[in-house]
Amino acid sequence: MSSAIDTDRVVPGATEHAHGPGSPVPVQTRSERFASSSHDDFPEVTGHELEWRLTPVDSARDLIDDTLDGGALPVEVTDAPGVTSEWIDRGDPRVGSAGLAEERAAANAWSSFEKAHAVTLTSESAVEVTIRRASPDAAPRAAHTVITARRNSRGLVIIDNSGPARLSENVEIVVEQGAQLTVVSLQEWDDDAVHLSSQFARVDRDASLKHVVVSLGGALVRVNPSARLAGEGAHGELLGLYFADAGQHLEQRVFVHHIAPHTVSRVNYKGALNGAKARTVWVGDVLIGRDATGTDSYEQNRNLVLSDGTRADSIPNLEIETGDIAGAGHASATGRFDDEQLFYLRSRGVPEPEARRLVVHGFLVDVVQKIGNAALQERLLAAIEAELAQIEVI
Repeated sequence: MSSAIDTDRVVPGATEHAHGPGSPVPVQTRSERFASSSHDDFPEVTGHELEWRLTPVDSARDLIDDTLDGGALPVEVTDAPGVTSEWIDRGDPRVGSAGLAEERAAANAWSSFEKAHAVTLTSESAVEVTIRRASPDAAPRAAHTVITARRNSRGLVIIDNSGPARLSENVEIVVEQGAQLTVVSLQEWDDDAVHLSSQFARVDRDASLKHVVVSLGGALVRVNPSARLAGEGAHGELLGLYFADAGQHLEQRVFVHHIAPHTVSRVNYKGALNGAKARTVWVGDVLIGRDATGTDSYEQNRNLVLSDGTRADSIPNLEIETGDIAGAGHASATGRFDDEQLFYLRSRGVPEPEARRLVVHGFLVDVVQKIGNAALQERLLAAIEAELAQIEVI
């Protein structure tokens, strides 16, 4: 188990490395990482690189380097007014409009996909759409998705992943001026699934994005969300919920780049670990650019350890390139149950196993409640209850 950290310390400079043709060179800020849509532009992954050293690389080696099936991943999209779903060619201008791959696995997926799945929202009344994806087998696959919220549109898009999978993918999200969009990426894969997902968002002027990552199933799930607050007044809320069982590796690497003035971001990821060799990784990077005056930003990660033999890595980073900001900070903590909460419940006659479940439920539920879809919230609460039923007394 990692030690607890709670800090508001500013960390000047990034420790990431850029990789382009030729030798790796250190960069001074997170935004300068090399990006490309070509797999061969990135050097081989050894597992010692900063962006890979906490990941079980050998478990995903085929997704990083092997030939991937780039055919259309089976999807089922619910109908909603003002929402279009279509397959578009690689040369469509929407592809690459939110970002490019920043590591070799994402670039392999980008080099491999044949057509991208594009979902576009145009309704100014709030709409909800679910993209259900269930891979037919565990063959190594690539996928590319582009979600666009047109100007002043409002909507919720749920990417619902289940079944067997060995999938490397890129998801692009564009939130145009004045739009309000929530995107939920739900990972309920089979127990042996491997999923690598890079998710890039661009948020324009006076637009808002709520991005939620929920990882419950899969042997190795690594989701890397990044949000560029590119327009003045843009708002980004990045939330995450994860529950790692024995032998499960759940990883999230979050990046928020404040580019324009008067932008606001909140990052809140919460996870629980239960069982031998349950492992979680959270890396949070926030960069406040030199033109992002008036920025208000805060990121935090909390992990609750439910049994021995687990490990939680939590690494918050904050870079500030301007002194004219409204506020910025970060925090991280990993620990066991709150003894005071347990004492309070037990003193009122609640048996210890049930008290422990109630504490974990209360720890995780606030992220679920911010999704904004009652049916999905009920489903996730039921999934959490199923996880909690397996908790043993520590």
